[in-house]
Amino acid sequence: MGTILALAGSNSSNSINFKLVKHTTSKISEHKIKLMNMVNYPFPIYSEDLEKESGFSNSLIAVMDDIKSVDGIIVSVNEHNGNLSAYFKNFLDWLSRLDKQFLDGKKVLLMSTSPGKRGAIGAFDIANNILPRFGATKVIGFSLPSFYDNFETDKGIVNTELANAHEDALAAFVGEI
Repeated sequence: MGTILALAGSNSSNSINFKLVKHTTSKISEHKIKLMNMVNYPFPIYSEDLEKESGFSNSLIAVMDDIKSVDGIIVSVNEHNGNLSAYFKNFLDWLSRLDKQFLDGKKVLLMSTSPGKRGAIGAFDIANNILPRFGATKVIGFSLPSFYDNFETDKGIVNTELANAHEDALAAFVGEI
C-alpha cells in the first residue's frame, strides 16, 4: 500500500479543480490519501530578495516533507489566460528553490478542468512539460472540459466517455504506485 498526496493547483475556496481531486481520491481504496487544500497554504510571491531575507516558510517545508514522504501525487491545475495560475506557478517556484528535484522519482496523475470546452488544456500542457524537470518520472494525464456540464458533486463525472477516460487514467496511475 502506497501513499498519495492530492491537491489542486488553485487557492480558490470554490475550486472546481479541488472538487475533481476529491472525486478522484474517493475512487482510491488501496492506498493512503493525504488530501491538501491549498487555500490553507498562502505563499508570498517568490523573489530572490525575499528568499535571502526570510528563507523558506515552515508551511513550505511542511509541504516539501509531505511531497518527499509519498509515492505518488495527484494534482489538478487550473488555468488563467491560457496559463498556469499565478498561485500554482509561484508554488512551483518556491518548491524548486528549496529542492530543484522536489518530485524526484514521483509518479503524477496530472489533471485539469475548467468551465470551458478546452478543460484548462493550456495549463495542463505547461504543467505536463514542466513537472518532469522537477524529477517526476511518470506523468499520466486527464482533462475534464465543461466542468459544470460534465460534473455533479453527488455523482462525479456524468459524461460516460469522460468518466471512462478518467477511470483509465486513474487505473494507470494507481497501477504505478
